[in-house]
Amino acid sequence: MKKRIVSLFLLLMLSICNYAWDIVPFAVGIDDTTPIGHGYPKSPVQPPKVYIEDYALMFATNHPTYVLVVKDENDDVVFSTTVYSTQTQVYLPATLTGTFELDLYNGGQYYFYSEIEL
Repeated sequence: MKKRIVSLFLLLMLSICNYAWDIVPFAVGIDDTTPIGHGYPKSPVQPPKVYIEDYALMFATNHPTYVLVVKDENDDVVFSTTVYSTQTQVYLPATLTGTFELDLYNGGQYYFYSEIEL
């Protein structure tokens, strides 16, 4: 009976908690068109879990080091930085307004991209 009450309480607390963070829906792109070894992996590449709130990007822990590139609508790079594996937050410049593309490169064959509105 105690387990049910505790489970119900935890479920209720999770449903009450409302986070202001939005998840950034990354898609996977191929950075290098030449396959390594025996071709592309059979399992899908998992995009990183990144949340955005205003101009702050929050990365899930245990991610590899990324190069973050922000491009405007004309594909011009307006911001670029390295997100080290120990970092969990990156702040974008508050001067950016409009629609931008976020690209995350980790030095591998794949990169991740998404479109955000600031």
